[in-house]
Amino acid sequence: MYQDKTLTCKECGKEFVFSADEQAFFAEKGFENEPGRCPACRAARRSTRRTREMYDVICDECGRPTQVPFQPTEGRPVYCRECFDARRR
Repeated sequence: MYQDKTLTCKECGKEFVFSADEQAFFAEKGFENEPGRCPACRAARRSTRRTREMYDVICDECGRPTQVPFQPTEGRPVYCRECFDARRR
């Protein structure tokens, strides 16, 4: 049903093969668009994604140590995941 296609990478401009197996995999996962980057550029992009800096804090509700993905602001409460979820309900 699928046939190999030659695509051009939008990142490096090199041609790469979008194989029939890859096309079937993309269809199975529900992806509608063809890849815009070659496998090497996709791997490079994945490896450069920034990890979030986490900050150690004490939950203002229960007093347990936890980590949050933002710089706490003085005078504003910070909650652990459990307390945050409980307050949100």
